[in-house]
Amino acid sequence: MSPLELMLQVLSAFVGVVAVAISFQVPKKYLLLAGATGAGGWLVELVMEELLQSSIVSTFLAALLVAVLAQIFARVSKAPVTLYLVTGILPLVPGVGMYRTVYYLLQSNHELTSYYLSYTLQIAGMIALAIFVVDSCFKRLYQRNKRG
Repeated sequence: MSPLELMLQVLSAFVGVVAVAISFQVPKKYLLLAGATGAGGWLVELVMEELLQSSIVSTFLAALLVAVLAQIFARVSKAPVTLYLVTGILPLVPGVGMYRTVYYLLQSNHELTSYYLSYTLQIAGMIALAIFVVDSCFKRLYQRNKRG
């Protein structure tokens, strides 16, 4: 992927996340950080996919970054984590996999239906796992700091 393509994709992710955040009625003061969260995650997804040749692992790493950024931005801006997490994770959601699963199901192609269903569930599982890991780490750090 050329650097120009990469920049366009990341910019598109930023604009897409901001647009969704606006439709979710996220206050204006949080839009740039929400867009940065999604764009950062998408950048990691693209770079790691190129390096590792694995969309499952690259999605996990990208979701880790999105979850970390959401936690940090929420604390800095004194906003709920979900404000950044829900909007920032959107570029990573396996929409094409879900579409292809249903498409091949309607075509009665059971082999491709199974393949895309498995792929989609793996991607969704990696997103959920990354969010869980980061959330658990931040809770643990918060508890440790709270105790003294």
